[in-house]
Amino acid sequence: MDKIAVLIPCYNESQTIHKVIKDYQAALPEAKIYVYDNNSTDGTDEIAKRAGAIVRYEKQQGKGNVIRRMFREVDARCYIMTDGDDTYPAEAAFEMARAVLEKNADMVIGDRLSSTYFTENKRKFHNFGNAIVRFSINRLFKSDIRDIMTGYRAFSYVFVKTFPVLSRGFEIETEMSIHAIDKGMEMENVVITYRDRPKGSESKLNTVKDGMKVLKTIARLFRNYRPLEFFTALALGLIVISLIFLIPVFVTYIETGLVPKFPTLIVCGFVLLGAIQAFFAGVILSTMNEKHKQDFEYWLQYYANRLREEKEEGL
Repeated sequence: MDKIAVLIPCYNESQTIHKVIKDYQAALPEAKIYVYDNNSTDGTDEIAKRAGAIVRYEKQQGKGNVIRRMFREVDARCYIMTDGDDTYPAEAAFEMARAVLEKNADMVIGDRLSSTYFTENKRKFHNFGNAIVRFSINRLFKSDIRDIMTGYRAFSYVFVKTFPVLSRGFEIETEMSIHAIDKGMEMENVVITYRDRPKGSESKLNTVKDGMKVLKTIARLFRNYRPLEFFTALALGLIVISLIFLIPVFVTYIETGLVPKFPTLIVCGFVLLGAIQAFFAGVILSTMNEKHKQDFEYWLQYYANRLREEKEEGL
């Protein structure tokens, strides 16, 4: 088991990958550098090999697919996940690793938004999207994470081996954040200096397309992790819709004793039944979610014991 593993998912980063690897070798001399190439066509993998990194491959396109492969194959006491585009400072990696190794943090967030991100990043829609995502998650999940979508993070062995990777693309960072919140993981925040991509290096993130995926992921994870709140809100919405159409029918009945819009009354009844079903679906799923959390605590203990055994064998 490595002490520190630096994980770099890459897709066509030939312009910057050599510098990124050398920077992390200097910042963390004891770390092993893993570059996972995701079908690059510009020789990124060969450059990474010459720079001294361990190069592996993931054929399924998408950052989430790459991270799944990394987390399966690499065993380490501390993981540093960064990008190959030279936007994150390697100098912050030591502090992030220390938070995992000495302070027992499960996830350390490299916080761009509290420093230079909004001035360095020239893509205004990206800035707006990051602000919207941060507000949405902190509001829905009652948290205070300062940078939800940063690709610069440190993880413990226990977090990596118990995190179920479901997302395929750039929404993976959002999934990590929500998982850590829901499972009560120990989180630390390290403010980093963000720098924009060098000239000629292009972002693989599509503002609109990937932004919509992130918002859909938030809605999906809110439904999965907070089913009672989600389905209660759905039930209340159905009740409001039903009452909007039911009240005029009821008022007419009080005044005349007649129900001229009988089909409307029937539809309102079915909508109310749907609201009742939604509420009880939330109750049932919430109970199942609590059972899942109990099972998850078992797996946390299992991997914590496994890590302790690895440490004892290494002494």
